[in-house]
Amino acid sequence: MFNTSLLNSEVQDFIQNFEGDSSKLAFAGSPFENISVQELIQHIESRKRAEKKLPLWFGARNILFPPKLNLEQTSSEITAHYKASIINGETLADITGGFGIDSFYFSEKIPTVHHFEINSELSEIAKHNFEVFGKHNIKCFAEDGLKAILSKKYNVIYADPSRRHDSKGKVFFLKDCQPNIPENISEILNHCDLFLLKTSPMLDVSVGLNELQGVTEIHIVAVENEVKELLWLLKKDAVGDPRIKTINFTKSGIDYFDFNWNESATANYSLPQKYLYEPNAAILKSGAFNLVSEKLKVSKLHQNTHLYTSDTIVDFPGRSFVIEKVVPYTKAGIRSALSFKKANIATRNFPESVETVRKKWKIADGGDVYLFFVTNWESKKEMLICAKI
Repeated sequence: MFNTSLLNSEVQDFIQNFEGDSSKLAFAGSPFENISVQELIQHIESRKRAEKKLPLWFGARNILFPPKLNLEQTSSEITAHYKASIINGETLADITGGFGIDSFYFSEKIPTVHHFEINSELSEIAKHNFEVFGKHNIKCFAEDGLKAILSKKYNVIYADPSRRHDSKGKVFFLKDCQPNIPENISEILNHCDLFLLKTSPMLDVSVGLNELQGVTEIHIVAVENEVKELLWLLKKDAVGDPRIKTINFTKSGIDYFDFNWNESATANYSLPQKYLYEPNAAILKSGAFNLVSEKLKVSKLHQNTHLYTSDTIVDFPGRSFVIEKVVPYTKAGIRSALSFKKANIATRNFPESVETVRKKWKIADGGDVYLFFVTNWESKKEMLICAKI
């Protein structure tokens, strides 16, 4: 049971207004008789970690926060809201409920949500926070969710297996996570219409497909060009290859690119033309390099240079640039072209690292110039001087 004294008004004021290094509290001690310094530090640090990831929780009063390890694996508000948008039904079981962010957003779409969390204190924290937000259609159970759902039937079952084992550190194979989904997948699919599984962004898609059955869709979700999670939609009667959906949330909108697993394509290749395109992280994770070329009518610079080019501008799921100059990678060529001391540098299929290039040519980081050091389809090294669109 959590310490109810944490909800006292003066304690809430202290937590929300605290600034500076919270570790100093360990020496100063707790200013509150019924609250330990460890409890204060936990709430101050976890709340700060939630500021960007969970702004609704950060801004609310009387919210209880778990230890920081529990916050590391929890979904962000952006990704949790996205998960809720891809499911339907009347009932849902979140069998790895945790801090409850996913259950919260599921409850805005699904009338009845069951939140299962085997850690009783974490279950109480989630229950309390749901009550603060008025989420009365979420029922919390402090028990093993995998065992509990095997005696019921739901429209949707959701799981986010723990990827941290005390003895191994972080793990990336599904069979090594808790609960072991591959070992129980047949039983899970017998108790729902749809099983939604969240996995680590480090999991290789082909490895996951080998471990699972019934996969109908895989959503690769990135936020600001960083892949945050893989979402697997599974059904008992699934047939055929799954649909791969890449999603990248940016400040200016959302990029989408979809295709079927095992869908083949032939890429076009060319020397740099007027425009240059850099795929977002979700597409890079998917490996659909030839499909991007074929479907979007853009040419690759080289088989192993995952940048694209065209003479006319296209709506591209990633960053787009105007190529202002193409410079052969020679001492004379680079020296004559470097009229600036500052630039944003990237290397693609190139023998030197960004750090090496910066040091070699004395280019500081920043500014409005973008330099791509690449290998073109003729296997020649080049520097592309670009301006971002």
